[in-house]
Amino acid sequence: MIKITILSGAGISKESGIDTFRDADGFWPKYDPRELASPEALKNNTEKVLEFYNMRRQKMWKSDPNAAHLALVDLENRYDVTVITQNVDNLHERAGSTNILHLHGELDKVRSMDNSDIIVDVEKGRDINLGDLSEDGTQLRPHIVLFGEPVPRMSEAIEIAKTSDIFIVIGSSLQVYPAAEILDFIPSYSDIYIVDPEVPSVQEKDNIIFIKEKATVGLPKLVNELLSR
Repeated sequence: MIKITILSGAGISKESGIDTFRDADGFWPKYDPRELASPEALKNNTEKVLEFYNMRRQKMWKSDPNAAHLALVDLENRYDVTVITQNVDNLHERAGSTNILHLHGELDKVRSMDNSDIIVDVEKGRDINLGDLSEDGTQLRPHIVLFGEPVPRMSEAIEIAKTSDIFIVIGSSLQVYPAAEILDFIPSYSDIYIVDPEVPSVQEKDNIIFIKEKATVGLPKLVNELLSR
């Protein structure tokens, strides 16, 4: 079966109402990431970090999957599809995609401050507060890769990219590393589609096709084309 790998970024979820990070109306123009999304912030101002991710989690639950998320589910009817996402929301799961790798963690999970293998699901509507403890007695923290922390599933994502017959990038600036390096491992015989109204800065190759439309428009068109082959 033909193997299709998806790399999704903040642009796909923006159309569901979830803020991006680097856009003018995104998170980082409003907030200092060093105060909210770094290991130092987690250690020195744990309560503020927890509040920030509680806010983001509640925003996620108020958002719904859009036409782009749903189009990827349709793609699974014909192809072997893996979604590698830079997003920490659960919109791919809620849309119905079944094979998802979260590079940067998941908002609806928290983990032990000391043991990254102790991971707990967060029920819809629940906030995580100072004093909420893991089974090992340590404070629960967001199951999110913070700035300066390693991306533990990067090697797994690279191995998936190496097996791709078709690779589709949706709503990613391809400026966030190490995730942007995944493109370097796609086989030369693979077709690469980049769906984004603004073309990311990438090395031009004969096998890259740009679809200059927002995710909810360009991706359903591409999926329909692939399903009609």
